[in-house]
This record gives sequence, structure tokens and C-alpha cells, in this order.
Amino acid sequence: MDKYRLRDNMDEIIQRVEKARIERSEHHIVQIVAVTKYVGAEEIRTLYELGQRAVGENRVQDMKAKMGELDDLPIEWHFVGRLQKNKINHLIDLSPWLMQSLDSLELALELDKRLEKKGAKMDCLMQVNSAQEESKAGVAPQLAYDTYLKIIEETKHINLLGVMTIGAHTDDTKKIEESFNTTYKIYEALKPHGAEICSMGMSQDFELAIRCGSNMVRIGSLFFK
Repeated sequence: MDKYRLRDNMDEIIQRVEKARIERSEHHIVQIVAVTKYVGAEEIRTLYELGQRAVGENRVQDMKAKMGELDDLPIEWHFVGRLQKNKINHLIDLSPWLMQSLDSLELALELDKRLEKKGAKMDCLMQVNSAQEESKAGVAPQLAYDTYLKIIEETKHINLLGVMTIGAHTDDTKKIEESFNTTYKIYEALKPHGAEICSMGMSQDFELAIRCGSNMVRIGSLFFK
């Protein structure tokens, strides 16, 4: 994909984020994470040259391969996919900037155990299944506050920085908005416990997510259309 097309796409994304951000509040700050699961290292390098610093990957093995090819760049790597237990050690070895998809207390305890063995720590977001859809991973919203506090109490090597959600999978904007509002309320309640990041919104719904309070969006296909 050529640099000019990527730059045009990036400019359009930034303008749309800005507009939604200002509608929320001119003091609201939003970070864009470029999700690069369908592109290779070359496109990520071009994005970096254009000023994009945060990059998200869904699969541990893909992240490892791309990190290897781009190890000369100080990219801020985010893991945004579902983490299988047999991939935990591999992810710890990659030491991502942020693990966004900590989707249960059980996974947190297992991750913490492995981190302890390796003498490592990891910054994470707890994933909330705010739309309560069976196809999605994450903690049920009614359990989210207590689970977040349990993870803080019961782990020593995980640093929880906030929450992440995937908006409701529907064309009904009201339902998507409800799922974002649900997560934002949980985030607000967790602020006294160190929550700083509310990661909501992808290519199809990031403007709505920002208007609902998201301060981190995960955008993939719009960069590479």
C-alpha cells in the first residue's frame, strides 16, 4: 500500500477523532491504536514514518514476527486479542507496552503466576463484555467492578490501567451506545483505583465511543482501505 494513500487515510481518521473528541470536550484526549492484523511490517513501518506510534496485534505469533522485523523502531505495541493460556509465556517474553484483553480473573491469576516465574510485570486493561454477547470474551458488567478489585488484590505482577470493551455487534446505534455507556460508568467507578484508560471503539463505531468517553480507540480497516 503506498505511503500517500496511507497518509490520506490517517489524516481522515485524525480529523474524525478530533471532531468527536471536541464534541465530548475540548479537554478530552484520545489515543489512536492502529490495529495491523491484516498488514505486514512494511505498512507498519510506513505508519510509523507518518507519526503513528501505537500498534495493536491480535495474535501473539504475528506480534512476535512483526516486532522482530521492526525491532529498530520504538513502537508502542498493544496486544488486543484473546490470549490462550499456551501463549502466555510467549506474550510475556515480547513485553508489550499494554495488554488490553485481560478477560477474566482466572486468566489474570495464571498470567500473574507466569510473570512471577519470569520476574516480569505487565500493564493490562480488563476486558468488559458490556454487550453481554456470548461470542465475546470479557467480564460481565455486573461483576466488573469487583473483579477489577480482586485482580488488584490477588496479583502482584499485573498493573491494571483501566478497561477495554468491544461495542455491541449490531446495527442498532442505541444498543452500541448503551454498551459503551455501561463500560464508561464502570471506568468512572474504577478511577479511584488507578483506572486511567477507557479503550472503546473500533473502525465502525469509534466516534460514538469517543462521545461516550473513550480515551483510546483501536482502528484497523480504516487505515488500510
